[in-house]
Amino acid sequence: MDIRYASHPNEVKGFDTSRLREEILIESLFRPGEVTLTYSHVDRFIAGGVLPTGGTIKLEADQKEMGAEHFLDRREIGIINIGGRGTATVDGTAYDMETKDCLYVGRGAKEVAFASADTSSPAKLYFNSCPAHQTYPTVKAVISEANPRHLGSLTNSNERTIYQYIHENGIRSCQLVMGLTMLKPGNMWNTMPCHTHNRRSEVYFYFDMPEDGVVFHLMGEPRETRHVVVRNEQSIISPSWSIHSGVGTSNYTFIWGMAGENQAFDDMDMVAMKDLK
Repeated sequence: MDIRYASHPNEVKGFDTSRLREEILIESLFRPGEVTLTYSHVDRFIAGGVLPTGGTIKLEADQKEMGAEHFLDRREIGIINIGGRGTATVDGTAYDMETKDCLYVGRGAKEVAFASADTSSPAKLYFNSCPAHQTYPTVKAVISEANPRHLGSLTNSNERTIYQYIHENGIRSCQLVMGLTMLKPGNMWNTMPCHTHNRRSEVYFYFDMPEDGVVFHLMGEPRETRHVVVRNEQSIISPSWSIHSGVGTSNYTFIWGMAGENQAFDDMDMVAMKDLK
């Protein structure tokens, strides 16, 4: 398990490119036959991925870092498949996972395991997890069952659809909010005009990008912005005090997950374009 600590905005102002990437960029999420875990001390958020290329792979707790026998003893988790068909098995019940299917698993599940239906086209299961103090039932949703929100315009190069899976009016959770955003062809900007929400942190996972494509992910305080170059299937830990926006070399898709004080998707502190520096 990779451990990341919280950084004060005044400290981040002095980071060079390498240090900034070390702090907030998760470069490798899918390793054949493994589960990868990155533990952020920002809202005790865990982001990870699993690439089943052989048999079944179990999600197990890092007992030293988590102090728990099972991964979900005191946590909940949201899982979205971005690869080939696979399964997620929760305490003996198997859930088929096609691409862009989402599975929420509540606190208290003892055993979670993953497998691919065809190892020549394996599943790629990306997940977010945060502490939970109440148990909600395990629920699966396909993308057609998510709540779609159509935002932006081609004129502003940000026409996109936000698919909400785990949220206050969808799959219920203790604090996790999760979904994905798909930009339409010819559109490159996400979340611009930008915002902050100091009550919640957020983790972005970028995918569906060409091999030579990049996203310039913007972060930092509105008057002290920075950027990080992100490539396909990489994640960014976005602190609650930071803006989170980005522009790509082509359209792309990203999964967003949030944890913090509330689950209100529209609870944002908008930043006027004239105030960005």
